[in-house]
Amino acid sequence: MPTTKKESMYFGMMMCGGMVLVMTVYNMLMNDVIGHITLAEGILNLVITFVVAMAVETFFVGPVAKKVAFSLPFDKSKQLKVVLILSSCMVIGMVLCMSVYGLITMSLTKGLDGEPLLSSYALIVMKNFIVAYPLQLLIMGPLVRGLFMKFVKKNPAAA
Repeated sequence: MPTTKKESMYFGMMMCGGMVLVMTVYNMLMNDVIGHITLAEGILNLVITFVVAMAVETFFVGPVAKKVAFSLPFDKSKQLKVVLILSSCMVIGMVLCMSVYGLITMSLTKGLDGEPLLSSYALIVMKNFIVAYPLQLLIMGPLVRGLFMKFVKKNPAAA
């Protein structure tokens, strides 16, 4: 969809912003944090998480996911297949990386409650994947693509 670096930046920020917003609220609910932190702390957490997620997506997961997705043997002329495979690779990579971030922040703020590191990470990955994958494929992906086409792609100044 994006054809220029500037469009790619807008698209990435939109997608990352939407996913981070929903996943941060989900993780705060799962970890019983809402009600125990102030609104300012919640917003700060959201901003920091967005910055980390954008960096991870831009410099690591995005390039690796594209390389993996386009090296797979499938008909790349079918746009829906390309979108589904690339989105799947992105979600897997982002869940694996951002779950490390979640594990670090959780261990720094409330500890791991004596749980082994690897099993804590595996549990975080599973909990995040079961929400992130359908969120990306069914809600955020189509929503962001639609908003991108309406507000960014049609705007000649953005290209």
